[in-house]
Amino acid sequence: MKRFPIGVQPYTVRELMAQDYTGTLEKLAAIGYRGVELGLPPAGMTVAEQKRLLGRLGLQVIGTHGPFDSLEADWEALFRYLDETGGRFIALSLKFASKEEVLAKSQELNRIGRKCKEAGVQLLYHNHDWEFVRFDGVSALDWLLQETDPEWVKMELDTYWVARGGEDPAAYLGKLKGRCPLLHIKDMEAGEEKFFAEIGEGVLDFVSIARAAEEAGTEWLIVEQDQSRRDPIESLTISWRHLQRMGLTGTNAEG
Repeated sequence: MKRFPIGVQPYTVRELMAQDYTGTLEKLAAIGYRGVELGLPPAGMTVAEQKRLLGRLGLQVIGTHGPFDSLEADWEALFRYLDETGGRFIALSLKFASKEEVLAKSQELNRIGRKCKEAGVQLLYHNHDWEFVRFDGVSALDWLLQETDPEWVKMELDTYWVARGGEDPAAYLGKLKGRCPLLHIKDMEAGEEKFFAEIGEGVLDFVSIARAAEEAGTEWLIVEQDQSRRDPIESLTISWRHLQRMGLTGTNAEG
């Protein structure tokens, strides 16, 4: 089985990052994570200083996230940031009230994705569970995938939200060969609440997910836990250790 480089989405530690930006990144690197999805540094720190910090910690900028539920952004600024830090991906998430809205936004994603491609960046769509609502018998996410160019718009599939939307994450990855370079991995507790869980502590089968990710051509597994019943650093440590136990941590895309 492929051993993946493992990244982390700092949304998991957003409150800690606000209190101690440098110290929190140091803790993430100490756990073993080698990549981060990161945006501009906090006030008082330049991008050059951020880059030196990340270099000292052995952390690679994988990509960044654009605005939530909006297609309006300073794309040139995002391109400059990724060019300076070496990141390659911009991820977006949207909401849809109708099939017509999915189709219209898909065309906008094509336009933005082409602009990204011309700048040497790959646009990704990051799902939640609401994209599994059906319009004319087809899920919003399937409409989006059908209506967008696979070269201009790829996926950052999220395992928890796929399961929360009623689909099997490993099976859904089977639809995404060559189209899912980044995979957000998070687990789900058993029970009706379906709360977020550390990798290996919930009900999702990450060995099957990893096999499907390998077949899909996924480059990075990125741990994210939106909410935790534990201290978030402890949660990220538990997830890392379970990934090690599963034999999934590796160095394929690092450096």
